[in-house]
Amino acid sequence: MITTAIDNILVIKLGGGAGLDLDASCDDLADMARSRPMVVLHGVSALANRMCDEAGHPVQTLTSPSGHTSRYTDPITRDIFVRASEIANREVVERLRARGIPAVGLTGDEAAIFGERKKALRALVAGRVRVVHDDYSGSITGADGERIRQILQAGGVPVVPPMALSEDGLLNIDGDRAAAAVASALHADELVILSNVRGLYRNFPDEASFVQHVPAHQLESALEWAQGRMKRKVLGAQEALDGGVGRVIIGDGRIRQPVQQALAGQGTVFIR
Repeated sequence: MITTAIDNILVIKLGGGAGLDLDASCDDLADMARSRPMVVLHGVSALANRMCDEAGHPVQTLTSPSGHTSRYTDPITRDIFVRASEIANREVVERLRARGIPAVGLTGDEAAIFGERKKALRALVAGRVRVVHDDYSGSITGADGERIRQILQAGGVPVVPPMALSEDGLLNIDGDRAAAAVASALHADELVILSNVRGLYRNFPDEASFVQHVPAHQLESALEWAQGRMKRKVLGAQEALDGGVGRVIIGDGRIRQPVQQALAGQGTVFIR
């Protein structure tokens, strides 16, 4: 019997890149969902990239004048991203239900994240700064905590994709920061962000530089240590802690019992 209590909430973000062991993750989630309320978010990057390639519309990136890169989500890419998110969401929901967990997918008009489209992005194009007006990525403005709590109260496990509702339709958003927004809206006790690496390194991939704990006063340093996609994960950890989440762990999603191992300290632990 799954608990209907809404204290001790655990939020889990399943990475969308290659390497995540989805079956092992769902086995772990199913074991844990029988004893504490949880919300599952998932990424979609690898699937969306493959679907873009298959559609003959390969992914492009935008680089800001400061050097920050992001997926260029033009209208065609947005539509592919939405379909990929729905497919990935259904896959997670079906796997959890097959394990006896009443998972509830929140896609389309049921999306649980709110956002605002970035209608004018400054980006470097052919060495010059241009303004991009047709990008459908978004800034997260909040999460529908009430809707998610209703599902938790009914004994369900909400499964949330990296999409946000906006006045401009569904938007591509960062999944790690979406997890932080959901965890903050729910005042979750813990947030686990699973990746395809062990956690944060000062000098990736040097194992001697692995970071086990990041106290609040080292968060700025952690952002400097992070490379590539890890920067978004560290930023998500920071936003979750600022939002009142008690503890955030970035852990390895390629191993058996990845969530339980992360909660046991097998990852990089961020604390307030």
